[in-house]
Amino acid sequence: MRILKVFTLFLSLVALHSCRGVRDVAYFQEGQQAASEKKVVYPNFNLDRNKTAPVYENLIQTSDILSIYVSSLSPEASSFFNAIAPLERNEQTTNSSFSTRTDIGYLVDAQGYIEMPLIGKVKMAGLTTSIAKDTLTQRLEKFLQYPSVRIYIENYRVTILGEVNRPGVYSVTNEKITIPEALGLAGDLNIFADRKNITLIREENGDKKYTEIDLTSRQLFNEPYYYLRSGDILYISPVKGRVAQSDNVYRVLPLVMSSLTLVAVVVARIIQ
Repeated sequence: MRILKVFTLFLSLVALHSCRGVRDVAYFQEGQQAASEKKVVYPNFNLDRNKTAPVYENLIQTSDILSIYVSSLSPEASSFFNAIAPLERNEQTTNSSFSTRTDIGYLVDAQGYIEMPLIGKVKMAGLTTSIAKDTLTQRLEKFLQYPSVRIYIENYRVTILGEVNRPGVYSVTNEKITIPEALGLAGDLNIFADRKNITLIREENGDKKYTEIDLTSRQLFNEPYYYLRSGDILYISPVKGRVAQSDNVYRVLPLVMSSLTLVAVVVARIIQ
């Protein structure tokens, strides 16, 4: 029993050593400044600090798969432009003019184009889905009566790594997600997460851009990166105390256990 009490006391001291203040773990505190001055400025956003974050519309990127559904007064003619299920493929669909059409949609190529039957190549990268819809509708008016177009990004995903309860890759069905919503999908940050040191990794024009985010500041709601884009990666760093604590535990615990074992053996012999 004495050995158990000593071991429990040791673990309690380790836990007390790793305690953190409320300001280190509370989100969206008033008057908190960002942990880092390093920012990535996006010109399409209004950075007036007295205004709320602007309405966000996701931009289509290269390698996106667009689910495009076309309808008109002639269903048969409209179906010619829609994605083809595997069982409906025939020799005609292997023609090079359909090179960007997949089983679930149209692939945006490296130059930012999709290629549709009859209308040819259409620039999609850099457009919002609403503008892309209007662009395709105008092109389809030459072939269909009163065409209607719906566009969705099929492969909209964000990756969340580090000190969260459920790290992983998450699909986004509504093409819009904020940083708090993404962290909610991942089961929130755990107690070891450094809430002032969140790294957003975003690819733009082939280059990786890194932005440091402070979740303890309400300024997050006004920042241009508040809404995540498809392909974004959020990495949540651990606090320094966790690394030091883990290192100390792994180094000290074997010594403590060996000492307690030795004491137990000595006590047992004395009792005998």
